[in-house]
Amino acid sequence: MPKKKSLSKKTRLPAKLVKYLEKSGVKHEILEHRTVYTAYDAAATMRKKLNEIAKSLFIKADKDYYLAILPADYNLDFKKLGKCIGTQTKKPIKAVKIPGEKVMENLLKVKAGAMSAFGGLHKLPVVVDKGLVKAKKAIFSSGSFNHSVEMAVRDFVKIENAVLGNFGVKKKIKKQKISKPKKKIKTKKAVKIKKKIKNK
Repeated sequence: MPKKKSLSKKTRLPAKLVKYLEKSGVKHEILEHRTVYTAYDAAATMRKKLNEIAKSLFIKADKDYYLAILPADYNLDFKKLGKCIGTQTKKPIKAVKIPGEKVMENLLKVKAGAMSAFGGLHKLPVVVDKGLVKAKKAIFSSGSFNHSVEMAVRDFVKIENAVLGNFGVKKKIKKQKISKPKKKIKTKKAVKIKKKIKNK
């Protein structure tokens, strides 16, 4: 029987990353999965907790570019990240922002959303939030929508020569209030109609 064509094309695991990881000599596992575009999708697909998924953000601090890595259940605190980078570079950071996708595509020569967490591949310094270290093992983006890399967080920090800092804020999950169904208020007309129906 002929194979059914999948709706979304599978993306290949970048050969550059495979060589990079082999050269590092660090124990890792390449996970193949269905196409995912967000950390939430990755967690759901691989049945992992959000804090085990490493979210990669391409950021600009003043004139320099960095890769900020934090758990998927954390939001980025721009001020804290600026302080963290400033402490490392020994110069105050005035502005931290996320550049547009076109900047990333032109600078790193990658498709939107297809950036790996491995800054060494992109010649970018890496900053890791300490919240990710609690997970011990984490899943990192590979630069493919169908592959991820699982490895020990300490090994990732080591091969990336990453700076550790506190710049993530845990997301607050709002609990939805379940509203009780409203009681129907019977009008005089409705009561009269009901009585007529019963009498017939």
